[in-house]
Amino acid sequence: MKTSSYHFVLQDKSDYKDLAPVFPDILKTIFTENGHFLSPEEEESREMFIELNMADLERNRKPEGYNRKALYRLVFPIGRKEFYIKTYSGKMSDVKHIGETIGEMLSTAKVKFEVEENLDMEY
Repeated sequence: MKTSSYHFVLQDKSDYKDLAPVFPDILKTIFTENGHFLSPEEEESREMFIELNMADLERNRKPEGYNRKALYRLVFPIGRKEFYIKTYSGKMSDVKHIGETIGEMLSTAKVKFEVEENLDMEY
């Protein structure tokens, strides 16, 4: 079995604004894993995505995340204080490693969260 999505459900009094200190690093991790915005020519686009998300987080609002066509997406669903990493690839990629890296970032920032993994069967 491989993990198809890795969810971070905010707990207790943790809120979107608590993600702000580590969110640029979370987003850069997703960019790096996708191979997006890595060249100096793409720096302006990378910074734009970070700034747009940070503006929402600083106002304690649900940010956009990164839902562009890519191997890994960072999704903030409606209706629950959570975000998750999801792969939509035809060949299932394991998002657990990325999720664990992001979990360490959140723990360092003292964000209270629980992890939920969605597993898919491999045939």
